[in-house]
Amino acid sequence: MSQSQAHSGQQHPIKLYLVVWGLLFVLSTFSYLVDYLGFQSYLRWFLILLFMMLKAGLIVAIFMHMAWERLALVYAIIVPPVLVLVFVAMMVSESDYTALTRLAFFSTGQ
Repeated sequence: MSQSQAHSGQQHPIKLYLVVWGLLFVLSTFSYLVDYLGFQSYLRWFLILLFMMLKAGLIVAIFMHMAWERLALVYAIIVPPVLVLVFVAMMVSESDYTALTRLAFFSTGQ
């Protein structure tokens, strides 16, 4: 087996990886700027989570080679965590309702 046959896998240009590293650096800078500039409340958390998800998406797509996989495999890896996030959001909203209901009915009223 010759050397060219042994390395017949797909090669990606180094420029792609450098661009992704640059984007990750920029997104990390934006994430730190959210704290540095003093954003507060839901805007702060939204921006931090947005930048975190963008960075995670880039890492999964490029460095874990998901961008070049079959769609079925991508769905098998991406859909379950998304569903877990949806269920967690549902539980959080339910817990807020339960906490408010308990405060309303069990408070001493003093």
